[in-house]
Amino acid sequence: MSAAVSSWVLHSAKRKARHLFSPRCQHRLLPTCCWRVPLWPKRAWLSGTSACLQDSYRGGGVTPQGRRVSSASDDPDFQLTDAQVTAILRANEQAVRFPEGPALGFESNQLAANAPMEDRRSAVTCLRTRGAMFGVFDGHCGHACAQTVAERLLYYAAVALMPRPGLVELEAAMSDLRPLSPVLQWHKHHNDYNYRQSTSLYLRHLRAFWREILAGEEAAGGEGMSPRDALDRAFRRLDSDISLEAQVPLQSDPLRSLALEVAFSGSTACVAHVGADGVHLANAGDCRAVVGAQEGHGGWSALPLSRDHNALNGAELERLWAQHPEVEQGTVVEDGRLLGTLMPLRAFGDVRFKWSLELQRKVLENSRDLDSLDIYEYTPPNYLTPPYLEATPELTYHRLRPEDRFLILGSDGLWDMLDDEGAVRLVAEHLTAMYHQGGPSPPALDPNAATHLIRHAIGTNDYGEIDPERLATMLSLPEEVARMYRDDITVTVIYFNPVKQPDV
Repeated sequence: MSAAVSSWVLHSAKRKARHLFSPRCQHRLLPTCCWRVPLWPKRAWLSGTSACLQDSYRGGGVTPQGRRVSSASDDPDFQLTDAQVTAILRANEQAVRFPEGPALGFESNQLAANAPMEDRRSAVTCLRTRGAMFGVFDGHCGHACAQTVAERLLYYAAVALMPRPGLVELEAAMSDLRPLSPVLQWHKHHNDYNYRQSTSLYLRHLRAFWREILAGEEAAGGEGMSPRDALDRAFRRLDSDISLEAQVPLQSDPLRSLALEVAFSGSTACVAHVGADGVHLANAGDCRAVVGAQEGHGGWSALPLSRDHNALNGAELERLWAQHPEVEQGTVVEDGRLLGTLMPLRAFGDVRFKWSLELQRKVLENSRDLDSLDIYEYTPPNYLTPPYLEATPELTYHRLRPEDRFLILGSDGLWDMLDDEGAVRLVAEHLTAMYHQGGPSPPALDPNAATHLIRHAIGTNDYGEIDPERLATMLSLPEEVARMYRDDITVTVIYFNPVKQPDV
């Protein structure tokens, strides 16, 4: 392909990217104000246009830390080597093994498409109760809400699980100004970070939550809530706190600004509590959880534990229509999006779809420096009877069976590229290769199953094979173009301890 044609293709892609994305809010805005632009066809660009695109984007080199360091105009002959591709894919991978419990451990990884990445993940061991919790969070309109939910949600669930004596101990330590004993053991990657400036605010509202539990009937019997009730309560309460924090005066302008950015951005969430009695799952949005099971004949099957909350889910549409007047049935969900704008139909934050217009105006007018905030001022069309959105989770329970081997939690960036069965098959193949050969070797190129999934999600061609050129190209796309071909991808694979076959 000539240099002139290559330059024209890259220029056209960048121009389209500028048209689709707001410069301050890189959260998948459509030209008509829509969150979550649909990806260009996942595989179609490989047919006929592959060479053109690969020539155009060959210069977009990426460091192992995920920073792009070159462009097509800087070095038209640049192409990532296999070693560089692997270094990029493994930059955020994580593997943890547990000494005991129903989970053997987990493997996790992330790959950014947005800059900065809007996905977040969490993994903890419960220190005051039994079990472990894992979460995947997919942000939109920025990363602020996903970051906050990833930091706080599992704490809310953990205190709801605690029996009354443990909550009384926490309250006594706070009252006496003594250090709090840890509630959770966090398993973080070194690239993960926290909103440290908000720690005192978050702790104050967490304390209000456990005080409410102590004062209620839930704590009267001394036992903590069931995992199902704890997750449900945690989702609802945290979303309420996010809304409240954006409305009330806070100690400093930075805290106030952050609270507004969190509330006006949004995040979906999928959280699994893995305990002795099985897996309790809470889902709000379009992240997904799938169990991989090995059948008696040696084959593998995929068992979804969650349903995507989007316009393809008939039950979700019925739920929304029932909450609003009949005259709004044609506008509540339009063009596959909430009010023609937002693709997930449940989410944290996103107060633009929850507050009245009067409250939105009042809160934003009281902000001292609105121009400096990463908030896109926009009113969805046909905004007549709010709220239209909620973070109430859909709850499922799965009792672990002898054939269950692992659970895949993934943001929608993974499921855009792989179906449930394909993801389970890839992890199963990876496990088989690792077991029989004692280490990573083809087809298991990566020791980490989450990395293995991401490699295949973005690098597989129409024939189901890894295409090294496609993989290198997908990892070399310039920042302003990458989101047009793929989303942020977050994957956590949790391995189960074998469950004994019940006696007949």
